[in-house]
Amino acid sequence: MKSRIFFLTSVLLGVYLILFLLLQVVSVNSVLSMIGQNADQETKAAIEQQYHLDQPGWKRLALHFHDLLPLSIYADDENNLWHNADAIQHGRKLITISGKSLWLKLPYLGRSFQNQELVSLLIWEKFKTTFLLTMLAMFFASFLGIAIGVLAAIYHQRWPDQVILSISSLGISAPSFFVGILLALIFGYYLSSYTGLSFRGSLIEYDDQGLASLSIKNLILPVLALSLRPLAIITQMTRNAMLDTLKEDYIRTAMAKGLSYPIVVYKHALINALNPVVSSIAGWFGSLLAGAYFIEIIFDMKGLGALTVNALMKFDTPLVLGASLLIACNFVFISFSLDFIYRWLDPRVK
Repeated sequence: MKSRIFFLTSVLLGVYLILFLLLQVVSVNSVLSMIGQNADQETKAAIEQQYHLDQPGWKRLALHFHDLLPLSIYADDENNLWHNADAIQHGRKLITISGKSLWLKLPYLGRSFQNQELVSLLIWEKFKTTFLLTMLAMFFASFLGIAIGVLAAIYHQRWPDQVILSISSLGISAPSFFVGILLALIFGYYLSSYTGLSFRGSLIEYDDQGLASLSIKNLILPVLALSLRPLAIITQMTRNAMLDTLKEDYIRTAMAKGLSYPIVVYKHALINALNPVVSSIAGWFGSLLAGAYFIEIIFDMKGLGALTVNALMKFDTPLVLGASLLIACNFVFISFSLDFIYRWLDPRVK
């Protein structure tokens, strides 16, 4: 377990370093996007000093990484480089020694270059839409994919199996953004008068009085577009895993004892065939969080994807780095959780 934690921490640290170094290349463009091309040198210098862009690269890295840590040391002097009022705003001072204090706080991601708002608040506001979209798509793909995969295994080499294999192969070959465009065009535009669906719209909508309401129907087409590929892959993985499990000796023994076929399939075979399927589901959940970016843009969902792409186009490096770190943390958390899921499914796994 210790080696696993060390490995995942190293991966997260490596991702952070690569992202930080890559985004420093566009730091000059970030200043120009805030103040414009015709700004004077004094304004440019003031902005660079405010965001520490006048400091060497290693010091900017140290300052940013220091702000991310839950335990950080900050100077009490407001003119000191290591003083950050935003980072310690909601923290708790633990001890003070020689003008420096140890603070317990949440990770601080900085402020957006474009609107000066806290990056963490911007990300959290948009992440809820992306997370809900991903969860619904993954639940739909997992539940239906496992059910169809079991059905294909039961009817192995018969017409239901052949039909399921053909459709799932087509689903695997279709990219999510291409499926999203087709669904938006057909059901959200040409047939919108019959389906009642729209090819664009956010999760939260406002009426003429400014009152917010939850619009579930705007999730239907994005969820279908996002879940098609994982649905096809989970279906085929479940089918193949079930076929291998149904050949095991304990399955024949259970059948010889007089147990009904549905009980043997769902109580004995399925639970032992789920390990590779769960691994695929976990991997796809992390991928969908990143893949939802394109779907959100197609359907104008105004989630984390649209926020990140817009920030990237405007060289808003703190916002891009914060959103990318969130996706990386999700991957690491999912990978770490897989170990416990495997042990729950199969006690033989250590």
